Amino acid sequence: MKISEIETTLLKQYLRIDFSDDDVLLQIIMDSAKSYLIEYTGLENIVLDTKEDLTMAYLALVSDMYDNRSFTVEKDKVNKLIDTMLNMYSINLL
Repeated sequence: MKISEIETTLLKQYLRIDFSDDDVLLQIIMDSAKSYLIEYTGLENIVLDTKEDLTMAYLALVSDMYDNRSFTVEKDKVNKLIDTMLNMYSINLL
């Protein structure tokens, strides 16, 4: 499945959300996560969509953004799954 094919209904299943109050918030998080992937990897939106294994990194990133919405940070560790998958495709490393 491609990132562009993911809709809020699928995300709700992935995040185990049973109510519809968070649709606007989920859309904001989805847009932010996609932007993060593009900026981190340096891949264009079209190219990003051809890497189907990045869909899992996208879902994990959305989940992390949804679960950690507070201003303060309790954990300063990077999610290893997201970090590893994004580093495989990163073309803008120094």
